[in-house]
Amino acid sequence: MRFTTREDIEAPVEAVFAAVSDFEGFERAALRRGAEVRRLGDHQRRGAGKGWLVHFRYRGRARELASEIVRFEPPHALTAFGGTGGIDGTLEVELTELAPRRTRLKLDLELRPKTIGARLFLQSLRLAKSSLTNRFKKRVHDFARRLERNQRAG
Repeated sequence: MRFTTREDIEAPVEAVFAAVSDFEGFERAALRRGAEVRRLGDHQRRGAGKGWLVHFRYRGRARELASEIVRFEPPHALTAFGGTGGIDGTLEVELTELAPRRTRLKLDLELRPKTIGARLFLQSLRLAKSSLTNRFKKRVHDFARRLERNQRAG
């Protein structure tokens, strides 16, 4: 199952890349939502090889997500790979500079089942794919608008 979206953002490509690679900010957001986040490997590492182990509750059950940055090419590309409960996922972020202060953000999330249970779960999600796609696009849109507001504010 794949989710793809793109947004044009009124900000320089370097600022957009800094926002999409703000791993500490994403860690804090997960902690605020009740997740337990543990960094894997070199804590000071900024690029490929940086990883996390995240414990959280979803639908009443404890879950574990392991993820790692597998491609880190500032300021144009970032790829993360992760897996939980029989599902592997790849998140690809591509940035294209349209003008000095305008950037196109393209996000591609692909989920792949590894088990029969995961295959059934993803099949059930396909029934709601349009609403899930809309939620995905809205979150990315909100992220882009927040980034623009931060750029204007200074």
